[in-house]
Amino acid sequence: MIQRSIKDLMAKTEASELFGQEVDGKFESSIATIYQSFGGQELYPSLEQKCANLLYLVIKNHGFVDGNKRIGSILFVYYLAKNKFLYDTKGEIKINENTLIALALLVAQSNPLDKEILIKLIVKLIQE
Repeated sequence: MIQRSIKDLMAKTEASELFGQEVDGKFESSIATIYQSFGGQELYPSLEQKCANLLYLVIKNHGFVDGNKRIGSILFVYYLAKNKFLYDTKGEIKINENTLIALALLVAQSNPLDKEILIKLIVKLIQE
């Protein structure tokens, strides 16, 4: 998904060659984190929690030289879609493009101490 986005954005000249270049395994760490467990219990047991943490961690951990907000947003939507959770019961998309942009910017600008508040906000937005 990331490679496809890199190719598409570079073809449109909307990304530089730095877009999507990984930094020191930080991206892998973000992905692994959403599947962590402790004492046999998942730390993020619900799909909503995994998704919210995926968006937050990809953006905040700066796993890429450039494109963290865009890649985080792309993966967030992809993860929701892959798990058949992108649309509500009425068939409408749960988080529209403007909301996603606002969330990505909010996460990027946020104080790390506010992580739990942001995760709860994102979870609330995608719950049915």
